[in-house]
Amino acid sequence: MAPRQYIRTYYRFPLQYPVIFGGAPFVGEGVLTNLSLTGCSVTCDREVLCGSEVRVSVLLNHQPPALPIDMGTIKWVQGHQFGVEFVRLPVETQQRLNRTLLTELIEWLKHRQSSASTPGLSDQEH
Repeated sequence: MAPRQYIRTYYRFPLQYPVIFGGAPFVGEGVLTNLSLTGCSVTCDREVLCGSEVRVSVLLNHQPPALPIDMGTIKWVQGHQFGVEFVRLPVETQQRLNRTLLTELIEWLKHRQSSASTPGLSDQEH
Protein backbone atom coordinates (compact mmCIF):
# COMPACT_ATOMS: atom_id res chain seq x y z
CA MET A 1 0.00 0.00 0.00
CA ALA A 2 1.42 3.37 -1.01
CA PRO A 3 1.90 5.95 1.77
CA ARG A 4 -0.67 8.72 1.93
CA GLN A 5 0.53 11.99 0.41
CA TYR A 6 0.84 14.78 2.97
CA ILE A 7 -0.21 18.23 1.76
CA ARG A 8 0.39 21.41 3.76
CA THR A 9 -2.42 23.93 4.10
CA TYR A 10 -0.27 26.91 5.16
CA TYR A 11 3.02 28.30 3.89
CA ARG A 12 5.98 27.44 6.10
CA PHE A 13 8.41 30.29 6.64
CA PRO A 14 12.08 29.29 6.63
CA LEU A 15 13.29 30.32 10.10
CA GLN A 16 15.85 29.17 12.62
CA TYR A 17 14.97 29.09 16.31
CA PRO A 18 16.28 26.80 19.06
CA VAL A 19 13.74 24.25 20.30
CA ILE A 20 13.39 21.77 23.13
CA PHE A 21 11.11 18.82 22.44
CA GLY A 22 9.92 15.74 24.26
CA GLY A 23 7.77 12.71 23.68
CA ALA A 24 7.14 9.38 25.37
CA PRO A 25 10.58 7.75 24.82
CA PHE A 26 12.66 10.83 23.97
CA VAL A 27 13.71 14.35 24.94
CA GLY A 28 16.00 16.50 22.85
CA GLU A 29 17.13 19.85 21.58
CA GLY A 30 17.28 21.04 18.01
CA VAL A 31 16.67 23.86 15.60
CA LEU A 32 13.30 24.77 14.13
CA THR A 33 13.92 25.15 10.40
CA ASN A 34 10.48 26.34 9.28
CA LEU A 35 7.22 27.40 10.87
CA SER A 36 3.56 27.81 9.88
CA LEU A 37 0.25 28.30 11.67
CA THR A 38 -0.20 24.55 11.99
CA GLY A 39 3.25 23.01 12.10
CA CYS A 40 7.01 23.18 11.93
CA SER A 41 10.09 21.21 10.96
CA VAL A 42 12.94 20.46 13.34
CA THR A 43 16.52 19.32 12.83
CA CYS A 44 18.19 17.60 15.78
CA ASP A 45 20.95 15.15 16.69
CA ARG A 46 18.68 12.14 17.24
CA GLU A 47 15.99 10.13 15.54
CA VAL A 48 12.37 10.30 16.68
CA LEU A 49 9.37 8.09 15.99
CA CYS A 50 6.88 9.04 13.29
CA GLY A 51 3.37 9.22 14.74
CA SER A 52 4.57 10.07 18.25
CA GLU A 53 3.00 12.81 20.28
CA VAL A 54 5.46 15.55 21.13
CA ARG A 55 5.62 18.73 23.17
CA VAL A 56 7.75 21.51 21.67
CA SER A 57 9.08 24.73 23.21
CA VAL A 58 10.30 27.28 20.65
CA LEU A 59 12.79 29.91 21.84
CA LEU A 60 11.78 32.94 19.75
CA ASN A 61 14.26 35.81 19.39
CA HIS A 62 13.59 38.65 21.82
CA GLN A 63 10.29 37.09 22.98
CA PRO A 64 10.67 35.31 26.31
CA PRO A 65 9.27 33.01 27.54
CA ALA A 66 9.45 30.08 25.13
CA LEU A 67 6.49 29.46 22.81
CA PRO A 68 4.91 26.24 24.18
CA ILE A 69 3.28 23.79 21.78
CA ASP A 70 1.38 21.64 24.30
CA MET A 71 0.80 18.76 21.89
CA GLY A 72 1.88 17.98 18.38
CA THR A 73 2.12 14.86 16.24
CA ILE A 74 5.27 13.89 14.38
CA LYS A 75 4.00 13.51 10.79
CA TRP A 76 7.23 12.61 9.01
CA VAL A 77 10.83 11.69 9.83
CA GLN A 78 13.88 11.84 7.55
CA GLY A 79 17.00 10.93 9.49
CA HIS A 80 17.54 13.70 12.02
CA GLN A 81 14.76 15.92 10.67
CA PHE A 82 11.08 15.68 11.49
CA GLY A 83 7.84 17.55 10.91
CA VAL A 84 5.33 18.38 13.63
CA GLU A 85 1.65 19.11 13.14
CA PHE A 86 0.33 21.26 16.00
CA VAL A 87 -2.61 19.57 17.73
CA ARG A 88 -3.12 21.69 20.85
CA LEU A 89 -1.99 25.28 21.43
CA PRO A 90 -2.98 27.49 24.35
CA VAL A 91 -4.79 30.67 23.22
CA GLU A 92 -1.83 32.86 24.23
CA THR A 93 0.52 30.62 22.23
CA GLN A 94 -1.72 30.85 19.15
CA GLN A 95 -1.75 34.65 19.45
CA ARG A 96 2.05 34.84 19.75
CA LEU A 97 2.43 32.45 16.83
CA ASN A 98 0.08 34.60 14.73
CA ARG A 99 2.07 37.76 15.59
CA THR A 100 5.39 36.06 14.83
CA LEU A 101 4.20 34.81 11.44
CA LEU A 102 2.61 38.17 10.59
CA THR A 103 5.96 39.86 11.27
CA GLU A 104 7.72 37.27 9.07
CA LEU A 105 5.17 37.80 6.28
CA ILE A 106 5.64 41.58 6.41
CA GLU A 107 9.45 41.20 6.24
CA TRP A 108 9.14 38.71 3.37
CA LEU A 109 6.86 41.08 1.43
CA LYS A 110 9.20 44.06 2.06
CA HIS A 111 12.16 42.03 0.80
CA ARG A 112 10.23 40.83 -2.22
CA GLN A 113 9.04 44.36 -3.04
CA SER A 114 12.52 45.88 -2.68
CA SER A 115 14.03 43.09 -4.79
CA ALA A 116 11.39 43.56 -7.50
CA SER A 117 12.13 47.27 -7.69
CA THR A 118 15.89 46.72 -8.12
CA PRO A 119 16.70 47.16 -11.83
CA GLY A 120 18.50 44.31 -13.54
CA LEU A 121 17.53 41.56 -11.08
CA SER A 122 15.26 38.73 -12.10
CA ASP A 123 13.10 36.74 -9.66
CA GLN A 124 15.62 33.88 -9.79
CA GLU A 125 18.40 36.11 -8.48
CA HIS A 126 16.56 37.03 -5.25
